[in-house]
Amino acid sequence: MIDRRVFIGDLVRLAALAAVVPNDWRVAWRPRLAVAPFSLGVASGDPSATGIVLWTRLAPRPLEPLGGMDGGRVAVRWEVAHDEHFARIVKRGTATATPELAYSVHVNVSGLEPNRWYFYRFHSGDATSETGRLRTLPAASAATPLRLLFASCQHYEQGLYTAYQHMALEDADLVVHLGDYIYEGAPSRNGVRVHYSPLCMRLDDYRLRYAQYKTDEHLRAAHVARPWIVTWDDHEVSNNYAGLIAADTSLTIDVMRARRAAAYQAWWEHQPVRLPASSDWANLTITRTMSWGTLAQLWVMDTRQYRGDQACGDGTKQVPCGEWADPSRTMMGAREEKWLLDGMTGSRARWQVLANQVMMAPLDSMRGEGVRVSMDQWSGYPVARDRLLGEIARRAPNRTIVITGDIHSNWVNELRSSFSKAGAPTIGAEFVGTSISSGGDGIDRWPAFDALAPENPHIQWQNSRRGYVSCHVSGDEWRADYRTVPFVSQPGAPVITASSWRVARGVAGIERI
Repeated sequence: MIDRRVFIGDLVRLAALAAVVPNDWRVAWRPRLAVAPFSLGVASGDPSATGIVLWTRLAPRPLEPLGGMDGGRVAVRWEVAHDEHFARIVKRGTATATPELAYSVHVNVSGLEPNRWYFYRFHSGDATSETGRLRTLPAASAATPLRLLFASCQHYEQGLYTAYQHMALEDADLVVHLGDYIYEGAPSRNGVRVHYSPLCMRLDDYRLRYAQYKTDEHLRAAHVARPWIVTWDDHEVSNNYAGLIAADTSLTIDVMRARRAAAYQAWWEHQPVRLPASSDWANLTITRTMSWGTLAQLWVMDTRQYRGDQACGDGTKQVPCGEWADPSRTMMGAREEKWLLDGMTGSRARWQVLANQVMMAPLDSMRGEGVRVSMDQWSGYPVARDRLLGEIARRAPNRTIVITGDIHSNWVNELRSSFSKAGAPTIGAEFVGTSISSGGDGIDRWPAFDALAPENPHIQWQNSRRGYVSCHVSGDEWRADYRTVPFVSQPGAPVITASSWRVARGVAGIERI
């Protein structure tokens, strides 16, 4: 039986909501839920100096359509507090979870204090979520040091998320996820774990895939610990896709447009991003920027949606070939490129940080005469890459850091103002992080690299274990610690710092610590 006072209070709140919510968005107030609805955890993201986005999704049975919800609209209450016991609540409100958006909830919280930690949680009916920690950015004039973690590539079938277990315990301010949050492929019989849903083509397929990934306790713990800033790469839609062109040539542009719309909507539904729901999911703009006081400006890039098709049939090819050097081919598209370069010109931050998907520095995999590079990386778009690096040399030399994922291995690369001209000066640094689980246990070093080192003098280090990168940033120094685990095929792997690197602001080159 429901207490009479609780029942009357619920009716009052429901009436108040009904007064401001249109008829087709009426909210059902549910004092009891048979199964805890917060099975996919909570997350915060895209912080500003005075606000942040809070995320959750109601899914009492996450591997069923709509997460096991019954199709009605549900009120979800949220709270932000100074303390983890919620004795000093500073913000609270009510959001509506709807079946149209898979019962996801995005709360854009404002009016918080700069440069401080808070706690947050959600309630629905008589259920309460776990408590998450959020952090606001420093004020615009502050020179606060930054501790940044970045990661990518978490194929559920190929390994456990042990790296996230360790990441959750790090003393850090933010996580940047550089893409491949899910993998879209059909289930494999040979993995450490198995995908529950089939090859992702439809909205429900992608929703089920995200739900399965978010049932992992270590991924949820890493989200609970601190805010994330998220972008996508290819596997959120389809392996190596370019714009509306699929690597699978049997898929037409019309099929890819519908698939991309489904994939982008599911991505938005499952991420704590400061982006509005779209009226055209096939074209969801995700580029955005965040300022860490006067210290760092972070640019969140998209190198999938606007790029031209890979040259020479994709893959790794000897160059020049086909349309590889065509100056009209682009990785970001003209609008995003202008947004990035104009923004870097106007930014007075001491560091410019590019959150980038695929490796920018070239890897020549052919010994001796000739050059062979990946068509899917920036090496497959040499004119666009040299144009970007040339502008970095002009606008922000040796204070630009590129952080990269995708390649399932660790790399430390010096960036030159051009990789097409011999003797071009070093103007930036690229830290490429390995995968969380993609590729399985991995090895300490790619066997072929030593033989290829003379072909790639700008590459300072390489490693092929799983893990993430921890960056300590001050006004004069960027330090990157490569944190790796020896295996992901079974639980319990320890974490070590495989190597550490230093970039001094205004000084060309990267120094091993």
